[in-house]
Amino acid sequence: MLGKTAGGLYWMFRLLERSENTARLIEAGFRIALTRSTDPASEWKSVLTTAGVRAGYDAKYDSYSAAYVVDYLLRDADNQSSVMACIENARMNARMVRTALTTEVWEAVNESWMTLCEVLKEPVKDTELPAVLGEIRRRTALVRGVMHGTMLRNDVFDFTQIGIALERADNTARIIDVKYFTLLPTASYVGSTLDNVQWETILRSVSAHRSFRWLHTDDMSPDKIAEFLILDSRFPRSLSFCSRTIEQSMEFLAKDYGKTLPCHGLIEQQRDKMRNHTIQTIFEDGLHTFITEFIHDTKVIGRQIEQDYRFTG
Repeated sequence: MLGKTAGGLYWMFRLLERSENTARLIEAGFRIALTRSTDPASEWKSVLTTAGVRAGYDAKYDSYSAAYVVDYLLRDADNQSSVMACIENARMNARMVRTALTTEVWEAVNESWMTLCEVLKEPVKDTELPAVLGEIRRRTALVRGVMHGTMLRNDVFDFTQIGIALERADNTARIIDVKYFTLLPTASYVGSTLDNVQWETILRSVSAHRSFRWLHTDDMSPDKIAEFLILDSRFPRSLSFCSRTIEQSMEFLAKDYGKTLPCHGLIEQQRDKMRNHTIQTIFEDGLHTFITEFIHDTKVIGRQIEQDYRFTG
């Protein structure tokens, strides 16, 4: 496969995943702001920090009002990570790799773009926000569902899986990190009712609340939640699951192409780190340190994949 085609597939699905993650972050910010009505601005600030777009927002706005933050994250043309920008760029990539996609996948992407263009043509009102966020999630899920149901399990499929898993891993890691270092105003809140409510909201932001409850009916402790989001290989948005998905997809690529590249060694190193940790050792060594290293390693892996498979060559 041409590197440009591989890159188009990778970024198409990475951008679709990013748009869904942004919608989930907005929903989480909305829920958390309701639990701390005395300082909603700090919650929206944390959402921008998690999304990695706070610097761009600060350059344009001087306050963290819900209306400004939501509009910036959903449809602002100056924000290249906004939902609208991600959907448009995903469609552009889909057009570029059209011959590598089934008709059903292309139609799902195109229809999603048309629908969201209509939904996001004007600023979203507070009363309409839940429905709009739900539509974004459904549209991205539709594309993934059609992809799983119609695409061959070959190198095309592997590059889409790597893009999705890398974006999910980065998003989940950032949510966990911001939980401890932005959401909690002081150390005295740790273990409090407020802390527990926020942990529950974090679970909801990655669609993990119901799954976690099935496994831990009566235990909403931070260590159990952190363990679930980091190490539980059964949950599709956990760091462990995403890392394993990347490793498996890259193993398939190595087998298809008959060679191992530097990126394969990097993902093996990350997997070894995951296997050698328990939640106790992660907390002992420092959760922030572990998450920071994971985010850095994920970025390095992504860059190396682009280089090894010549996405821009």
